[in-house]
Amino acid sequence: MLSNLWIKAAAQHRLMYECTWLGRPIIQFPTDVLAIQELIWTIKPDWIVETGVAHGGSLVLSASILELLGRGHVVGIDIEIRPQNRSAIESHPMAKRIRLIEGSSIDPATIAKAKGLIGDAKTVMVVLDSNHTADHVRRELELYAPLVSSGSYIVVHDGAQAWVSDIPRGKPEWKDDHPLIAIESFVAGNPDFTIDPRWTRLGITSSPNGFLKRRVS
Repeated sequence: MLSNLWIKAAAQHRLMYECTWLGRPIIQFPTDVLAIQELIWTIKPDWIVETGVAHGGSLVLSASILELLGRGHVVGIDIEIRPQNRSAIESHPMAKRIRLIEGSSIDPATIAKAKGLIGDAKTVMVVLDSNHTADHVRRELELYAPLVSSGSYIVVHDGAQAWVSDIPRGKPEWKDDHPLIAIESFVAGNPDFTIDPRWTRLGITSSPNGFLKRRVS
């Protein structure tokens, strides 16, 4: 209950917009930032595919952990990458580990470009953080889950949208249209994936049930 109330207050005051990573706004709760870096360090992916670029903070986070690991790249996909954000990302010290694709995350051409970059990479992780409607997230899950390697993860952000429909800044439609619906449907129909609660164990998260692990085959 306390975690839920904190999330409501944080969303109302837009606290996630206060955080930066190596100079770029990351638009995530600090607990989720901590979980993502821990996950990347554990999985050690060759490629991380992220939908939703915004200011590029999440891409820089991923790239910086990969830089410390001495391996890997991250590809950021967005339907619109604003010129000022593209410029800031491409001039960032971590730019050498970042690739950008502009286009809808569910467009076959976009998927083809991402696959072309990944090639035959052994370890791939995916992070979904673009359009948060249930239908869009479910489609992204269907399209990007096949890219996830055995034992790796697909992370679905902002399921907590379901919890903040009733705050002044919220939208009533969020109550019945949110990523948690897509997650529940996807996991029910895809036994290769299971929700891993380890990464949300701190209690405060924008991504409840959002860390989906592909079973080791």
